[in-house]
Amino acid sequence: MNTYHINKGIGRTVEFKGLKAQYLFIFAGGLLGLLILVMIMYMAGVNTYICLSIGGLTSSVLIWQTFSLNRKYGEHGLMKLGAKKKHPKYIISRKCIFRYIKINSKKAEA
Repeated sequence: MNTYHINKGIGRTVEFKGLKAQYLFIFAGGLLGLLILVMIMYMAGVNTYICLSIGGLTSSVLIWQTFSLNRKYGEHGLMKLGAKKKHPKYIISRKCIFRYIKINSKKAEA
């Protein structure tokens, strides 16, 4: 019987078969959502082969994409990517440059 180790130490992130941290939750949530989708399609009367093919195709894309993101961005990569998107590319200052010079010169005199 196979034994799977999920956590390898205190203070380390959860890891299962190479998936770390948030990718594990994305993977599990995606597979659960696909299972529910296939069950709803089957109960709605869609052909069994169509349900199985859609389920198999979307689950394989989900698995491939999750492992690809894990490999590309690493453990904290999605958080860093989100923070990078919120960071401004440049700061716009519409004040005149001479205004800053005047303020700094008054502080130096005092």
